[in-house]
Amino acid sequence: MAAPALAGIRPGLARPPSSPARLRTLAITVAVAGALAMAASAPAFAQGRPLRLIVPFPPGPGVDLIARTVSEQLSQTLGRQVVVDNRPGAGSVIGVDLAAKSPADGNTLVFTNLAYAINAAMVAKLPYDSLRDLSPVTVVATQPHLLVVNPSVPVKAVRDLVALARGRPGEVTYASSGVGTGPQLVAEMFSTTAGVRMNHVPYKGANPALTDVVGGHAQVMFATLVSALPQVQAGRLRAIAVTSGKRSRHLPDVPTMIESGLPGFEAVGWFMVMAPARTPAPVMARLQVALAEALAQPSVRERLTGDGAEVVASTPQDARRFLDDEIRRWGAVVKSAGLQRE
Repeated sequence: MAAPALAGIRPGLARPPSSPARLRTLAITVAVAGALAMAASAPAFAQGRPLRLIVPFPPGPGVDLIARTVSEQLSQTLGRQVVVDNRPGAGSVIGVDLAAKSPADGNTLVFTNLAYAINAAMVAKLPYDSLRDLSPVTVVATQPHLLVVNPSVPVKAVRDLVALARGRPGEVTYASSGVGTGPQLVAEMFSTTAGVRMNHVPYKGANPALTDVVGGHAQVMFATLVSALPQVQAGRLRAIAVTSGKRSRHLPDVPTMIESGLPGFEAVGWFMVMAPARTPAPVMARLQVALAEALAQPSVRERLTGDGAEVVASTPQDARRFLDDEIRRWGAVVKSAGLQRE
């Protein structure tokens, strides 16, 4: 049974629970017949040279690992080499800008995540237009955050955390993987929605942040599921709630934020493939179909779901609607938290 709504919440910043669920129902099968028809007529786009997939983050775990998993299968699906080009820097802005300024011929793509929507609101002078210079090909997958606390914190449910934070304004500390990252923005969304004030402690990455929550130097974190799960399973962190619209199969006994008394609170991380704007529609359709086929492969789905992700494989049109909604929603969180920077 879902918990009653907590008193004093502000539901305006929370996502209506239907949006990610609607995207997931589109997975793999949506509009494939029409897209295949368009793809069949698509011009051959530089078949003799590799397709470049820009990843605006360093090599290693996280976004890069998922991008490489997808790119390997995409190469087989397209019958051409897909080269991952890591271009980290400025919270993904450098790599995204490179993609935005690339020819719109389908030979350069960029693998983005939630940082794209956050930067659209938080960075005042981006070198590209977030709404106009890139076009979504597909939402690859979504991934929830997990609200975790140090076991010494007297909190076993969301309402306990709300009561603690309200009783000790500014004293409860939450860790994040850095200023302007998903974990911070989700925590700010929680603070605004629940009407509490917590103290932010940013770190240079998820691992040091989680390490300090385990060590008791910070008390709370909205971590990605894949990074927090081993610590929860080892008993070093207590899982309080997931931020997705449904429970995670990895932690079926952990309720959602909605079940915990925050109606409409849904905040997922996501991964998206984008192309330079004005890429021809037949090429976009061909790329989307190839990505959908790659994501349908059992080895790819097993890898992504093993990391706590939900495979989506949306159409370009639904990916655009999803992205526009994310930019608007996180823009409201950034404005409410006063986080905009030059």
